[in-house]
Amino acid sequence: MYEFFKNLDRRWVFLLMLLAVAVPILLEAKFPEKATGLATAVFTEVENLEAGAPVLLAFDFDPASEGELGPMATAFVRHCCEKKLRMYFLTLWPVGPRMVEDAVARVIKADFPELKYGDDWVNLGYKSGYEGVIKVIVTDLKQLYTTDHFGTSIGNIPMMEHIQSVQDFDLVINVSAGYAGTKEWVQYASTPFPNIRIVAGCTGVQAPLLYPYIPSQLPGLLGAIKGAAEYEKLVLDKYGANHPVRDADGNPVLDEDGNPVIPGKYLEGIRRMGPQMVAHILMIMLIIVGNVIYFVERSREGR
Repeated sequence: MYEFFKNLDRRWVFLLMLLAVAVPILLEAKFPEKATGLATAVFTEVENLEAGAPVLLAFDFDPASEGELGPMATAFVRHCCEKKLRMYFLTLWPVGPRMVEDAVARVIKADFPELKYGDDWVNLGYKSGYEGVIKVIVTDLKQLYTTDHFGTSIGNIPMMEHIQSVQDFDLVINVSAGYAGTKEWVQYASTPFPNIRIVAGCTGVQAPLLYPYIPSQLPGLLGAIKGAAEYEKLVLDKYGANHPVRDADGNPVLDEDGNPVIPGKYLEGIRRMGPQMVAHILMIMLIIVGNVIYFVERSREGR
């Protein structure tokens, strides 16, 4: 067995990794999720808000990070809609408006058509300047945002009447893929203005850079697809049956256990965790086997 693994062609390892990723995808494998403290803290911050509370959603990512951040953006918008919060979307990334539009189409327009633009949600769009934008809008949002994403004057949007700066929002939700993103929101918003509360979701490589801000400037944080899956689980546990898949007659579709079938768009984080978990298990096994071979080889050389 030792000789077999020692001389194993690396192409077999590549094939195993391919199967570890492909099989869970093809089988749509989903594994149970248990929310950690950070995901629970994010959920609690949103859940504790009263209906009608103003929430700023800053989607600072692009299609390259959609695999990690798309599911959590969807879950954030779904949670805000269920809580009947007033949602203000903006982005510091040039491609960010597309991410906002995707989330709005996926959740608000599809499942919450009763929410009216200008009264319940507004898209403020993109402004160039990265952290410079944050420095301005923490004290005077309307200095930069004179119109919304579609060119409508801010003065003609009812829900903008009582919003003068970021300090008027009950919560800032940031979904970040890097610069400018959560780090800049913490440094230039919640740090100089402690009354600004921020929760965030970020990519896996960015998460370690943000841990020092927890919990003072950042009460909760969703890290990569794992954080998205945990947050999805929390939202589904509370609101999962509210918008099930419906048949041609408008009746909820039930699974074999009699439970409403949840639309796949609200399970993307959990679904994407399947191949990742199997691939990680395979990697751990390969590391263990590699170390066993190494120490056996050293032992034989010593003798």
